[in-house]
Amino acid sequence: MGDRYDEAFPHKDGQLAAGKWLADSLPAGSRVLDLGCGTGLPTSRQLAVAGHQVTGIDLSAGMLALARTHVPKASFHRVDIADLRVGGPYGPRGKHDLGRFDGVAAFFSLLMLPRTEIPYALGAVHDLLVPGGLFALSMVEADIDDFAIPFLGNTVRVSGYLRDELRQVVADAGFKVLEEESYAYAPASADVPPEEQLFLHCRRSV
Repeated sequence: MGDRYDEAFPHKDGQLAAGKWLADSLPAGSRVLDLGCGTGLPTSRQLAVAGHQVTGIDLSAGMLALARTHVPKASFHRVDIADLRVGGPYGPRGKHDLGRFDGVAAFFSLLMLPRTEIPYALGAVHDLLVPGGLFALSMVEADIDDFAIPFLGNTVRVSGYLRDELRQVVADAGFKVLEEESYAYAPASADVPPEEQLFLHCRRSV
């Protein structure tokens, strides 16, 4: 789906605004992780153009190949979110430890997990961030858990929260929500339903 993803989601106003917040709020040259970077557009490129040191991870080899072309100055790895936990192969103290980050962006990547796994993923993000580090998160607002939907000719499973519950899950993981934005979004692809996108600007609080 890599070569079709950006065509299906051509307008990313919310993601661009959240990426700008992260890029502008961090000190120059900060280390930033793009979690579920996809094709590298727009977030990895946006952060790299702003002068930050960008590391992107994704499970899709096809997406990563596009990301390396789109953002040659960034570093990309084929890594599962679960591998970022403390002691995991790419997490703190792991064999391929990626180090700590000043900021993390996770735009529509955690929604690919069952709800039971999302708090663990948020915990991994917390542990990857330096104290006081910034976290930009987006999810689709929906009261669903591991729900099958059609997506670009395939079937994918997604989860979501209503906004009050999402704020609580994020707070429970050790983040302070600084700001919240929401956008109604209608993808260009006919088989992807309209959605309400939530963007949280967060800081590691503990």
